[in-house]
Amino acid sequence: MPTKTITMTDGDYDYLIKLLALGDSGVGKTTFLYRYTDNKFNPKFITTVGIDFREKRVVYNTQGPNGSTGKAVKVHLQLWDTAGQERFRSLTTAFFRDAMGFLLMFDLTSQQSFLNVRNWMSQLQANAYCENPDIVLIGNKADLSDQREVNERQARDLADKYSIPYFETSAATGQNVEKAVETLLDLIMKRMEQCVEKTQVPDTVNGGSSGKLDGDKPAEKKCAC
Repeated sequence: MPTKTITMTDGDYDYLIKLLALGDSGVGKTTFLYRYTDNKFNPKFITTVGIDFREKRVVYNTQGPNGSTGKAVKVHLQLWDTAGQERFRSLTTAFFRDAMGFLLMFDLTSQQSFLNVRNWMSQLQANAYCENPDIVLIGNKADLSDQREVNERQARDLADKYSIPYFETSAATGQNVEKAVETLLDLIMKRMEQCVEKTQVPDTVNGGSSGKLDGDKPAEKKCAC
């Protein structure tokens, strides 16, 4: 469902959602997240060392019966930015289990970064909260069409193989940046709603299994895949 950005005071939100961007070094994870949170492009970011993160507050409209628009909920997004270099791999994979969704990114001007997507998927399946976590595949730097090495059919075939959405994005122009993150958020929220329905936990029960917050503390329990 569409989201909109809002300004909220600390603690004024219903859900805390942790997203993690991963992929080879240099594919544009940092500039992508900066474009999403600040709507700006900074081509001079230095290589991420270890882990960094950005934040954004949005309003998410849940889905009601028969596809109608449900209630609006306030979501605090934590977007974790990981180092792509091998030497930081043990550190970054340690964060995989805490993330609720993943922005798996490659560089459309680098065939090698695309080939390495399979390795990142293996890392995810081994270290994420389950074997089939919510993932969106992103081909970044779509604005550099004259330097392109990965064609769209290749990328879509790979995304279809893993049954995940695919977007071609540009941090420089903003192309599909919000749409990619909103799609991932939608997958996560729907998974949590299904989890609540399966466990039949009423809203009045303060157990946190729906992902709702108890005060400022996020629920750590995640739904099964």
